[in-house]
Amino acid sequence: MASKKKRIIGWIGVAMTTLLSGIWAYWGAFENFHEGWYSGSIATNLLMFLFQYLIFAIVFVILALFAIKWKKVGLALHIATGAACVWFFSGATFSVLGLCVIIPFVILALLYYLGEPTPRKWAYRLIVLIPLIIVLVISIPQGIKVSERINDGNFGLRIVEGNGVTLAWAPRGPGWPDKGISWDEAQRICRYLSEDGTVIMDEEQDIWRLPTADEAVRSMMLHGENSGGVWNGETKTADYDTTPDKETPLWDVHSKVIYYWTSDTSKGDQKQAFIIVYDGGVYDKDKLSAQDYLSFRAVKEVNLAAD
Repeated sequence: MASKKKRIIGWIGVAMTTLLSGIWAYWGAFENFHEGWYSGSIATNLLMFLFQYLIFAIVFVILALFAIKWKKVGLALHIATGAACVWFFSGATFSVLGLCVIIPFVILALLYYLGEPTPRKWAYRLIVLIPLIIVLVISIPQGIKVSERINDGNFGLRIVEGNGVTLAWAPRGPGWPDKGISWDEAQRICRYLSEDGTVIMDEEQDIWRLPTADEAVRSMMLHGENSGGVWNGETKTADYDTTPDKETPLWDVHSKVIYYWTSDTSKGDQKQAFIIVYDGGVYDKDKLSAQDYLSFRAVKEVNLAAD
């Protein structure tokens, strides 16, 4: 009876590890190709994939393998890893850090220490193969999609025309920075930007601005063709004939930036503004946000560029 109880406890631990590593593998594989995989080096992209997006899935798997083989070592490693996460991710919310990392480490430490998942060979196989299969199933089609992105290497001023909108988009530089910028700072830069979009002037020029959400949606493209985006001002949603992607002329495939600010603020909340994702999604964001992946690209009317 005691042996059966230990076996059940052990397999609960295996099931929990497999579930958690599978969830993190699923999240990591999608996020890697959504916000990651921007380096021009495949080696750098792979390292980022493993040590930034799959790290928790890998850690859960490794800890379980140790815990099944060596109970005391596994107990100590689970607890030590949980403590390290508390220190390293001290600013994270409890719903993410506590529920998804810390508490599971503690529970797993006890389950593996008190349990005995036999036969062990099947425990090892499930723990390793399930997250691996999840990663492969997601990564292969996502990797193919990313490899097909268009990058013409032209990061100068671009005229983007179609879907009832014609705008000049700023060249790489202060009007299109490759770093995180808050909404207010983006607005300020636009006001002082020189006519060619390359210099921040001492006095206001009022030539450039942030695109509206409607303009941004209608300008999105896939493989050089307009995506047929339509912005619904009432529901604050965007619909497309084809899903746009992170490609030139609007985006830099080798940049961390995957969101652009728009000029539109959220209805009834002046602390929030709309951002657009390279795949066409439009969301609210606090205007003070300035993460590395959130920036802007200034626009101006084409007739102004011709004056």
